[in-house]
Amino acid sequence: MEAEKDLFGKCPYMTAQKVLSGKWSIMILYHLGKKTMRFGELQRQLPDLTQSTLTKQLRALEENGLIERKIYPQVPPKVEYSLSDIGIKFKKVLVELAIWGGEYIETLKDKN
Repeated sequence: MEAEKDLFGKCPYMTAQKVLSGKWSIMILYHLGKKTMRFGELQRQLPDLTQSTLTKQLRALEENGLIERKIYPQVPPKVEYSLSDIGIKFKKVLVELAIWGGEYIETLKDKN
């Protein structure tokens, strides 16, 4: 555990793993990469994700600087989530991950 703390922020692989370690992080980033969304919109896109888990994941992504949360001063409150500048840069990685994921699925199909 101590070695992990030492590597975080120094090792790019450990940093990426730590920042994206949430089970739903990649899917949330994928949806926010398409457009700015409110909490309810995200929840509808990810129906298997509980409200509390979505809240935790959004907080973690915001804390890690990948997303931004904008609060509008109105009644009822309106909050929107969008990718930050560094989150937008991650979209390129998401595309590559999707390509790899598709190739991996095909490899599994070929084995069966």
